[in-house]
Amino acid sequence: MSTFDTIVVGAGIAGVTAARLLAGEGRRVVVLEARDRVGGRMHTDRAAGFCVDRGASWIHGIEGSAVWDLARALEVPTIEFTVGSFQAGGRPIADHDAHGRLLDAEESARWVADVAEADAALMRLVAGLPHGISYLDATEQVLAGLGWDAERTQNVREFFRHRVEEQCGAWIGDLDAHGLDEDLIDGDEVIFPRGYDELPRAVAEGLDIRLEHVVTAVSWAESGVVVTTSAGETFAAASAVVTVPLGVLKAGTIAFEPPLPESVAGPVERLGMGVFNKIFLQFPERFWEDGVYAIRQLGAAGERWHSWYDVSAVSGTPMLLTFAAGPLGREVQEWSDDEIVADVLAALRGMYPAVPAPTARWITRWGHEPFTEGSYSYIATGASHADHDDAAGPVGGVLHFAGEATWGEEPATVEGALRSGHRAAERITGRQIDLGAFFRMLR
Repeated sequence: MSTFDTIVVGAGIAGVTAARLLAGEGRRVVVLEARDRVGGRMHTDRAAGFCVDRGASWIHGIEGSAVWDLARALEVPTIEFTVGSFQAGGRPIADHDAHGRLLDAEESARWVADVAEADAALMRLVAGLPHGISYLDATEQVLAGLGWDAERTQNVREFFRHRVEEQCGAWIGDLDAHGLDEDLIDGDEVIFPRGYDELPRAVAEGLDIRLEHVVTAVSWAESGVVVTTSAGETFAAASAVVTVPLGVLKAGTIAFEPPLPESVAGPVERLGMGVFNKIFLQFPERFWEDGVYAIRQLGAAGERWHSWYDVSAVSGTPMLLTFAAGPLGREVQEWSDDEIVADVLAALRGMYPAVPAPTARWITRWGHEPFTEGSYSYIATGASHADHDDAAGPVGGVLHFAGEATWGEEPATVEGALRSGHRAAERITGRQIDLGAFFRMLR
């Protein structure tokens, strides 16, 4: 049995942040990672000669962002792309009506204004609601009160539904009405032309990381923790930080002995794990308008495929990214790549009849990934923001949890994951650790 001061389970941004901070305090730390790579849900595919971020892509608002501070400290280049949080406007978007017709500037402005009006009414309503009411019920109550015609109502209804899908990977009826309370963007959003996983790989440098070590059991007592892998190896330590995704905890693939107390097990059960999949399509030539960040299909025609993002600036070739999230995300995971691409192209050709066959494609299936069991967490109906923070523990003073699902202020984000790893390190050391100084040290 190998003995350390702290065992960290998982080498995503939460895990490597916690490990690097603890190692910087002079502690003996080992990181056990099930995959053959560092980064977790920050996964960059470089096989094509350019970067395709199959997992996380964006910093959703750079003001006050620790991830932005980390990127600047590492001098990692970024590209401004401020529609990644599924906004109605914000940057030039080619909006099409239910028949595929491109809206003019005045029509698009009216549509954006409708979303703003409905959103303001929704915020007022939700502020007075208890937890336990679904986002679907709240949005339908708002739409009914606006008195709009059927098409206008349907356009905003679809926007609300798709925003939940993209932000949470969930069906709108499964999200609590307070599930998007934190959905605010401060400052520009950015993406990473050299790949988002450059950040966790930089933080991980110099750490003792054991790849392809699948943790199957965690035994804990006030005296310490013993972690067992699928190969039968055991690791002992005074403390442990478990950073596996919520989906893995919900699946029960790691046995905790004794079982986790209700203070942690309850939040894990109540919170939801969404599915958000990406479809990148590379084309031989550009067929959409110049200067737009995204293409959007409004109304019922966009029920399945509704938004395509122009990521050509990263690839250097004409390339669009669309998403399958929530129920559609789970459905298309069962389809072949050819079936998915054909369905996406049929939707695109309803707006642009001359769409050529793509020259390459990249398709994710995060709900089928055994080491994630989904994409990111959300506040299911009846859960609360407090459940995110309560899921962090600690348990018995020795067992800590980190990852985006344990950070109530900004769940489902890289920001939340990084800050949760910082919090775990501070709880173990019993003192504050300056993140700014840590980032400067990484240069």
